[in-house]
Amino acid sequence: MRSFVISWCLLRAVATAGNPHVDFAFGVLAERRGDDARAAELYESARVADPTAGPLVRRGVSRLLDEGNRSAAVAMFRDYAAARGDDPSVQLEYADFLVNQGRGDALAEKLAIETLDRVLASHPGSPPVVQRLASLVPDRAAELAAGLADDDPAAAMLFASLSRGLHDGDDVEARAEVDRRFLKAVDAHPRDAALARRASEHFRTTKRTDEAIHVLRTHADAAPWSLDLRARLGVLLFTAGRDDEGRGELEKLLVIAPEHKLAHQALAKHFRKAGDDEMAMRHSAELLRIRGGDPDEFVKLADEFLAAEQPAKARILLEKAAFDHPDDFSILRALAIATRRDPATRSRAPRLFREAESLLAEGETPDPAFLSESAECLIEAGQSKAAEERLRSAIRAMPADAKQETATALRRLAGLWESGNRNAAAAKALRQRADALDPP
Repeated sequence: MRSFVISWCLLRAVATAGNPHVDFAFGVLAERRGDDARAAELYESARVADPTAGPLVRRGVSRLLDEGNRSAAVAMFRDYAAARGDDPSVQLEYADFLVNQGRGDALAEKLAIETLDRVLASHPGSPPVVQRLASLVPDRAAELAAGLADDDPAAAMLFASLSRGLHDGDDVEARAEVDRRFLKAVDAHPRDAALARRASEHFRTTKRTDEAIHVLRTHADAAPWSLDLRARLGVLLFTAGRDDEGRGELEKLLVIAPEHKLAHQALAKHFRKAGDDEMAMRHSAELLRIRGGDPDEFVKLADEFLAAEQPAKARILLEKAAFDHPDDFSILRALAIATRRDPATRSRAPRLFREAESLLAEGETPDPAFLSESAECLIEAGQSKAAEERLRSAIRAMPADAKQETATALRRLAGLWESGNRNAAAAKALRQRADALDPP
């Protein structure tokens, strides 16, 4: 056993010597064991053996910065960048490092600018380089922007950003150049979603909706899978008053993506504006089902379904709401009412009324509608006395302007007395009062 251990140690020593991969692996193992000092030694050994390995250099730089040795960290990164002079991504990383670590340091900023200029010389018009240089040397922004390619997505988007800082918003000539670059880039790269979004927003925010629609249409035709921008196209068509096109675009989208939230939201708003309450409620319900919502949103839409005599749709909507908001009285109250009005689920209503009422604070009284609806459950269960008390409470709590609701409760209470051959005179008086409030 002893000889095996000695042999293993010798093999490890031989394998580790000058092998950055093995050093790195043992460094990870040491770090996992909590031996940070040994891990640092192994990582540094690996870096020395392979000084152009980015992950090893970054670990070394990070360690030096943690130790407060900023000058050594800068030197290590400088040597790494010099060894990888033909890699623009490394040069950009080095420039960013100089800027971040040398805030307020003129020399560090100068080195960063020189590094970026060297990259720009070998990669003219490179958007990442231009963006960094324009930030470091604002006086060169116009010259740098002019050097950007006019058919590249990243270049077109960067040109638009730089132009906003260089020109007034009402500079027609500057805006025309942004227009030209955006349109040329979209024609060259119609599938680029980021470009299409930025270009369409540029035209929309400058009050040229038709141009914004053209950009999104070009993109949607080239990339029909770009669902969010197809939905955005539908919204812009509505904005432009092209309702039939907008509705058609969104309805086609929902065929392949039936749970697209923006499409349902836009269609609900469109149908509401057009006076088609049925379709507006349908899309509003789908939207709430997909993304959820506040209790007030659910209750408001459920009340619309109940007013339209569609209790089943109200109930289904509120069952989703109760799952999301199990302790909200307004949700359970509305669910109990909808469940009672839906013939298919009426038998479940009494339990829901009890659950809802249990959420009320001590001493708090249910509202008149709740009392009236729960009274109906009691009547159906043969508990006429308890129902009578609920109807009395509901009538007393009715607001003065709820004449029709008050009359309905009065007639229901009168009917209870009449069916039990009780209080005939009082029942007659209740009916007279009801007729005065809501003439038959």
